[in-house]
Amino acid sequence: MEIQRQELPNSTLILVFGILSIIGCCCYGIVGMVFGIIAMLMAQKATTIYNENPEMYNGYQNVKTGKILAIIGIVLSALVLIIGIVSFIIFDGLEGIEEMQREMMEQYGG
Repeated sequence: MEIQRQELPNSTLILVFGILSIIGCCCYGIVGMVFGIIAMLMAQKATTIYNENPEMYNGYQNVKTGKILAIIGIVLSALVLIIGIVSFIIFDGLEGIEEMQREMMEQYGG
């Protein structure tokens, strides 16, 4: 008697959230961080379900891939967030950034 395998819950969604975490790092790091953390939590739950009865489920590869992408997205988002905070501090807030932009425009003829 063959066991009918079913799709692991949220396996495709974990993969999609992992991809969105990498894309979301371009949004000041916050969006990527949110999607990455959600994907990691969902992947942890899906891994637990899969490990209880691995012969019953398909789609574990999506969970593993989504988890790897989520880790990459979280790291990239954290770097973007840290760079943004450091830049804000170094350039003395928004006024400093606007002044730097004006200087660059004048210097390069904009």
